[in-house]
Formats: sequence, structure tokens, C-alpha cells
Amino acid sequence: MGVFGAVVAVAGLAVGAGGPAGASPGPGGYTPLPGSVAPFVTHTRATGSVAGSGRLTIQVWLRPRLAAAARFGAAVSTPGSGLFQHYLSPAEYTARFGATSREAGGVGSWLRAKGFTGVHTDAGRAYVRATATAATIEAAFRTQLKLYPASAQAGAGRYVLRANDRPVSVPVSLADGVLGVTGLNNAPPIRPLLRSASQAAGSGRTVRCSHYYGQHTVSGLPEQFGSTTFPTVGCGYSARQLRAAYRARGLRAGRGQTIAFVEHGLTRDMFTTLRDYAAADHLPAPSPSRYRELSLGSNSCGDPSNGEEQLDVETAYTMAPGANQLVVGGDSCDHGVQGFFDADLAILNGVGGHPLASIASNCWESGAETEPAFLSRIENAFLVRAAGEGVGMYFSSGDSSGTVMPAADPFATAVGGTTLGIGKMGNRLFETGWSTGNSLLQKNTWRFQGEVGAAGGGPSLLWKEPSYQDGVVPPAFTKAPGGHVRSVPDISADADIFTGVRVGLLQFHPGQPPTYAQITVGGTSVAAPLVAGMVTAAQQGQPRPFGFLNPALYKLAGTRAFFTTRPLTSKSPPLDRGTVCRSGCQTVCPSHSCQILGLTTFDDQNPGMPEYTGQVTRNGYDNMTGLGTPDGPNFIKALRSLH
Repeated sequence: MGVFGAVVAVAGLAVGAGGPAGASPGPGGYTPLPGSVAPFVTHTRATGSVAGSGRLTIQVWLRPRLAAAARFGAAVSTPGSGLFQHYLSPAEYTARFGATSREAGGVGSWLRAKGFTGVHTDAGRAYVRATATAATIEAAFRTQLKLYPASAQAGAGRYVLRANDRPVSVPVSLADGVLGVTGLNNAPPIRPLLRSASQAAGSGRTVRCSHYYGQHTVSGLPEQFGSTTFPTVGCGYSARQLRAAYRARGLRAGRGQTIAFVEHGLTRDMFTTLRDYAAADHLPAPSPSRYRELSLGSNSCGDPSNGEEQLDVETAYTMAPGANQLVVGGDSCDHGVQGFFDADLAILNGVGGHPLASIASNCWESGAETEPAFLSRIENAFLVRAAGEGVGMYFSSGDSSGTVMPAADPFATAVGGTTLGIGKMGNRLFETGWSTGNSLLQKNTWRFQGEVGAAGGGPSLLWKEPSYQDGVVPPAFTKAPGGHVRSVPDISADADIFTGVRVGLLQFHPGQPPTYAQITVGGTSVAAPLVAGMVTAAQQGQPRPFGFLNPALYKLAGTRAFFTTRPLTSKSPPLDRGTVCRSGCQTVCPSHSCQILGLTTFDDQNPGMPEYTGQVTRNGYDNMTGLGTPDGPNFIKALRSLH
């Protein structure tokens, strides 16, 4: 299948996924939008109704000319195409592929007639925003807004979880031009960030964390992998260690490029934190002229994901300290994923005829591929737009087995995770797919407890195999009932919390200056900005941005552009197979067993893991690490040669 055929098939699947495309009109000339109910609604009993007088701001998302846009996005992103890198400006894209002014106006007029206020059409005609009481919204969309208890499947943080209890309906005359409605469901995105805790105090052997892999060991343990000695858990790698492991070159890398970070809100004094991080890790001091923040509101959300923004900014800065950085806060506390969609669109709408950045790091997930289908349709629409405008969208693939959105979308670059051993001199000892098991020491025996983190990946439930993966990804990873599907991820970097990285945060004290401290973090929230930073460094000095990178990446499969991740087998050194710590040394360990010694075992994916999708680590492409991890100068040279 050619690149155009594959993309059209994918785009068509996205539009129709998750519901009956041919749903019959309801009474009064209305028709329900397929896939507009959250899965948790169907198996959770509502606890009440949203107060009718409460006001909500919703967005009705407009359908672009998606099939043509997808063909164009594929062509401008594929080396060798006659349209390669002939990107459109935001205004040109809107005029060519966006919803028409008449379509947007029709939705706006209907909302006003139904009693909505503040009706506003997005600059790129991606959505129409409006505000109304819950009672007005229910009457307009023929649905009911209910309250639901938080659960392992869904929650809304400090807010009470709400959602529409039945499909959203719109007038038949408007239905063909509407992708979905956001703001009704307030379940927030998933932020794939694992954070370390302090070592647990107590009796027994002292377990000191290691500043490089294998610095400290614990002996006299029950035998595992033929050894009774194992390294201790890492203290968190420094910027210098990460740069050495991925062979980053130049302390002014990324000059002239802008990388954006899509966040929930904005962190207090982030630039000061970055300055302290750079000083602590011996990086060049950041320039205030190359750092900017943009809040889409009044930053009323603050930073609900404290640590995430610091991680994103600092990790990318490690790889591209010369780049311009833009932090975009969606600032939509109680409207679910709406603020994150808006932040990405703000980048694409741009100013002065150009997007705000050519690379965007997104460390959030809207949910598994079983999410409401209208969310997948909206995400696909703005990812296709990003390709057409030459903006690369990098998404974390998740921190457990299975596939998530938007990373699984064929127009996203899905960044998976690895477990990385860095030696005393910054040398690479090993790198394998991130899938960590946890065993506790009980009665002088290791008792396996299950998975404590893994790179998201596997065969997609929604998307057909894009042509850039055809012939590169082994058929065993793409074969599914009904044909071949997309395989996730595309590329990877260090993500395992047990070989994690150090991130700096400011700690605020009443009446005193803030103090700087570092914590160890992990997750594909580490990997995504690492890779985005390396691509930013590669883009330096190029006449045009790389844009959507996947077609180019897969042309480099099997070359020296990537470090190939290796599976851990019975022939691997036992010291590379896992680390030991007090079981309370990571937040993923159960608090009731903080005094128990734990053994974390690497590359431990198996069918007993939750949501196992056949993920393995293997030579060449695999569905935990993708094509591999970037090999600094070789990666940069190879990308530039294609572009």
C-alpha cells in the first residue's frame, strides 16, 4: 500500500471509530454523535446531577477536510516526495483544509440561538467555543450531565467527576461538520510521571542509591539469575551522564530552533528553577531572551502536575541548551483534555504566519484507545494539521503495557522507554526495553509482585498500519484480525524510574527564599522531551524544520542513527538484570512493606503482566522501544542527510 492509500485508510478509520456512523436522527431533527460517551459512564452508577445553574465553557470541534489534509501531510513529511517540506502557513492550512467560515458560522448561530454566550470561533476554525449553564447545555445537546465517583479508571482530581450520561446530539444540518464536544467530561489527561520517594528508614542492611550503575552493590541475597549480588537502585542520572550516554555534542545545540512544551498550567518561577538546574549540572546558563511562557487563561490552574513541567523543560534543555523554549499552559482545570488540545492548537495557529514552534513535547495521554471515539477524531485532526504545517508532535507512549492516545495515532511520534545502565565514566553499559518487575524478599525468597512500570506499546486497536512502517516493522507486531495495524512506539529513550534522571524543583517556605532540590523521576515523560531535545539539536541550521518525523525515521531503520536496545537473556551479566532497594524507595512500592528488601528486574515483560500486548525487546524494531534510541552525532547526521 502506498503512503497516500495508507494514510487515507487511517484517517477514515479515525472518523468512524467508536460508534455507529449511520445512527438515525432523533426527534426534532437531531442526531447523536457516535462515540461521544465516556466508557466509565456505562459501568458506573451516577451519584447525582450537575447543578443546572452551574456554568461551563464547551467547545464544538469542527470537521476539517481530513482525507485531503492527511494525503498532504504525508506527502510533505516523506523524503523523496515532490511536496517534501513544502509546508503551509497556519492561514494557508485553514483556507485549504479547515472547516469553512459558513460551517463555523452555522454552529455559532445555533449555539447563540440556544442561549450560549461568549461564542467564539478558533483562529484555525478548529472549534467554536461557548459558555452556558448546565441546564442550557443539556437542553441544547439532548443529554444529561451526571456526577460519578472517582475510580481506578477515571477521576477528576480535586473536582467531582462529571460526564454526559448519553450521546451528545446536534442538529442533522450540522452533524456532518462536527467531530465532537469537549468540556462536558472533566476527566483529566494522564501524566506519565513516576517520582521517587525517600529511602525507608529501619533495621536491616543499608541500601545506598548509586550515582552510576553498579556503584554500590548488596551481597548475600537469595540467588536470582545465578547471582547473590545486585547493584543498588540509581540516585538519578545527571545531565552530564545523559549527554554522555546519548553522545550529545555542543553546549549551544538547538540554536535558532523553538521547542514547545504542552502543560496543564504554569509552574511558579520555572525559569529560576531552570537556571538552578543548569548551574547544578554544569550546563550553560539559560538566557531569559530564549525562554517564554504562554498561559491560555490567567494560570488559574497553577501547576497541578508539579514536577512534570520542570522535567520537560530541564530534560530537553539538557539535549538542546541553545534552543528557544516555549511553555504553553492549557489552564483548563475542570474541563478534561480541552486545555491540552487548546495548547497544541495555540502552537499550530501561531503568530506572524508561522507556528509558535516546530517541535512540541507532549507528556500527556487522553486515555487508552478505548477512550471516547470523538477524542481520537479531534486528536487526529490536529495531528494531521501539525504535519501539514511542519510541526513535529512527540508524545509519551505511557507507563504501562498497552497502547494510548494520542501516541498511537499514525501522525504522532510515539516515544517509548528504556532501562539504561550508565557506567562511572558515562559509558553505556546496557540499554533494554523498559518493563520492570518487582519482587519482595520474604522468608529468604524473592516473591514476584508484578509489573511496576513499562513502556506503552503494542498493536493499535484503532489504526491501520501506516506505509512508513510497512516493510520495517515485523509482521508479527502488526498482524491483527482484519489486516495489519500500526505498531507503537516509534523511538525511545531512558524512562525506567530505577535508572531514572534527576530533576530540579524549587521548594517554597513561608517568609524565606525558595530552596533548590533534586528528585529522581522516571516514565515516558522523561523519554519524550529527551528525544524532542535531540531532534531540536539536529534541526539546528537547517533551512526548513523536519516536521512530522516518522517517515524519515523509518527510512533510517537499522542504521547507525540509533542505538539498538538489546533483550536481557540468561547470557546477560546478572548485574545488568536488576537493582535492589528498600521496597519503599520508590512510590510504586506498597507502603505497608517499606522495611522489606525489594529486587526490581529489568526487561521482565511476560503474559502475566496487566494489559500485556505481546511486547518484547528484540534486535531491530520492537514494540517497547521502537527503532531504538538516538545515537547523538550519527542521529543528527542521518536526519540532516534526509532533509
